[in-house]
Amino acid sequence: MQCLTLGPIIYHWKPEERRDFYARIADEAPVGTVYLGEVICSKRTPFLEPDYPEIIERLERGGKRVVLSSLSEVVLKRERDMLAAICETEGHEVEVNNTAGLLDIGGRPHRIGPLMNIYNDETMRYLAGRGATHFSLPVELPAAVVGAMAAAGQGLGVGVEVQVFGRASLAVSARCYHARAHGRTKDNCLFVCEQDPDGMPLKTVTGQPFLTINGIQTLSHSYVSLNAEIEAMQGMGVSHFRLLPQRVDMVAVAEIFADRLGARIDAAEADARLAALSMPAPFSNGFWHGQQGRRQFGPRPD
Repeated sequence: MQCLTLGPIIYHWKPEERRDFYARIADEAPVGTVYLGEVICSKRTPFLEPDYPEIIERLERGGKRVVLSSLSEVVLKRERDMLAAICETEGHEVEVNNTAGLLDIGGRPHRIGPLMNIYNDETMRYLAGRGATHFSLPVELPAAVVGAMAAAGQGLGVGVEVQVFGRASLAVSARCYHARAHGRTKDNCLFVCEQDPDGMPLKTVTGQPFLTINGIQTLSHSYVSLNAEIEAMQGMGVSHFRLLPQRVDMVAVAEIFADRLGARIDAAEADARLAALSMPAPFSNGFWHGQQGRRQFGPRPD
């Protein structure tokens, strides 16, 4: 069974904006699974945790399956404790985004997130043998590798997920460039990342859009869109298709990709509907084609 999913919010949105966003997702978005949790900066967690029960209840009442996503970087004792607490949670699956979580999960069934470097079927087989039931692949993998991983996943009986919309995560760092850009330190950032709810744009010295900064995370400037590659992924056996929340109408985006998965529209119509949403960044699918990630191949010009 193929499923459309919604990844965790990676940006620092205000609590009321998160609550409103998830309420609308619960009621209107045709997604089967929603990943919930802070995956970028542990300092942001107190802004989200108080709303967990309400958000989870609302999503599940709307028929969504909720999976808890863990931090991508675990350095401090506080972060180790947070990771251990998530991994011990009863009643919900956990998506592990850092190898430290493999110790805490203790062999219990869990998912592997896209911020883990799972690049080949041997690694997939090893982790599946230790409780992993689902793998969300890194966004930079080309089609040939995704095909091999999907085939391995079918043989192992695990889910294989690919991000089909949203900015590509390129790196995470121990340092916070977002704070540094505003003359602050990581420990005294004053949550300046809240000023950039879709990430802070980074330009070259000649003024060309280049990358996007989200706290300790470096993202692509462009939005990955694998709309035209849906049929290829379905043929490979990819089971789950992830949308990453951006500062756009995500319900409309979900409806477009749900129609693509259901073969109700073709790639050209989906492109037209996506274009009508006035995205704040261009699309790209270069990684899928084994090229520079920022490039776009297909019906739209490169």
